[in-house]
Amino acid sequence: MATIERITEYLEVDLDAEAWRCTRCGREHGPAGESYKRGLVVHRRDPAEIHRPLIDPDAYAFTFAPDAEWCQLLEYYCPGCAVMVEVEYLPPGHPITHDIELDLQWLKDRAAARAAGTETEEAA
Repeated sequence: MATIERITEYLEVDLDAEAWRCTRCGREHGPAGESYKRGLVVHRRDPAEIHRPLIDPDAYAFTFAPDAEWCQLLEYYCPGCAVMVEVEYLPPGHPITHDIELDLQWLKDRAAARAAGTETEEAA
């Protein structure tokens, strides 16, 4: 049986395979040593689709809505079940961020201690 650690609502890591997985459908998203986003479907959206202008854009230069020339919305979906895993706002052309770096050995040690019943407060 695989040793699984939940990382976020829709992401878990299979410690035996050292791979990211979806918590809903179990689909693998790639090696846990790399960004989980590499194995997801990316949908780029215009921020105006989400953040409508608060004032008339024809009458005013600034509408309190993000400018698509300066900001893009990236939505990340599991290719297996289409659950939205992450959303990030980035300047156009900016590389995808690597926001979670796992210490796989520490997670494996903690899982082994938990299985042996020797986990301490400090390890949790």
